[in-house]
Amino acid sequence: MRILAFESSCDETAAAVLERKDGNITVLSNIVASQVAIHAKFGGVVPEIASRAHSEAISGITYEALDAAGLTMNEIDAVAVTSNPGLIGALLVAVNFAKSLAYSYGKPLIPVNHIKGHIAANYICHPELKPPFIAFVASGGHTSVVRVEDYRSHMLIGATRDDAMGESFDKVARVMGMPYPGGAAMDKLAYEGKNPMKFPSAAIRDDSLDFSFSGIKTAVLNTLNQMSQKGEEIPRADIAAGFTKAAVSSVTTKLGMAFDRNSDMKALVLAGGVAANSHLRAALEQFTKKRGLSLYMPELRYCGDNAAMIGAAAFFEWDAGNLADVSLNAYAYSV
Repeated sequence: MRILAFESSCDETAAAVLERKDGNITVLSNIVASQVAIHAKFGGVVPEIASRAHSEAISGITYEALDAAGLTMNEIDAVAVTSNPGLIGALLVAVNFAKSLAYSYGKPLIPVNHIKGHIAANYICHPELKPPFIAFVASGGHTSVVRVEDYRSHMLIGATRDDAMGESFDKVARVMGMPYPGGAAMDKLAYEGKNPMKFPSAAIRDDSLDFSFSGIKTAVLNTLNQMSQKGEEIPRADIAAGFTKAAVSSVTTKLGMAFDRNSDMKALVLAGGVAANSHLRAALEQFTKKRGLSLYMPELRYCGDNAAMIGAAAFFEWDAGNLADVSLNAYAYSV
């Protein structure tokens, strides 16, 4: 079976072709049109601009994805698309394009949840991975602890109550003068910090598995303001190191609680754009080794938003008969 998949939930316009044969998923093409250069001047994603850029790019990357896979639409068995969650205007571009394409060629249409897509990226990189497991999904818009019972049954057991983890990295980087997106620059700069500054944990101090990255971000902003007012030199590397350490330790704290309460789970899956953070990856390697758990992390090319992960998740939606018609709509929240 071959699926043409689309992703446009934020600022990446993506199309990919995947094939499943004898249970193995192969990525035949994976094209991503990035908008980083467009939004960099604003220091963050501007939804209206993102939507317009998606409209301009989606047709071209569709041809590119099919050409790279060496296939035509007649050789595609189904069309898949991210329908939720995300920026509503951005989502609508790919949803409407996918609906039109599927209708024109008489192909089945498969709606996919963006978070399930991030988790499914690991099925591409680790064919041996099978549910159940605990997944930690972190990106610029989402931070979630998910209990994955099977390929389609995902239970949210923890989440951020305000800023997402990736969003907090980008905002702290921006106030320290780093270009957007700042996550990668923060990751690199943190290694230069010799005396990491201390910041509060983002792990909420209750029995939930929730986070609050807004508080730790505000603590950094207050520190920067106070030092600036005193005319002190800003130790950017030490701040980056301290912020990173606090953010990452927050994750291991809540994941420790998650596995204590879900003792039947023996594997941790990392997913989302922040899965590319080397400090987080190293911390989770130590965490799982100490607890005797298996750890699965996607290749860096599948951490950020892409259509291959949507196609991977779509195979399991297809198996369950979860298809849509031309009435399919986009939703900013998970449905």
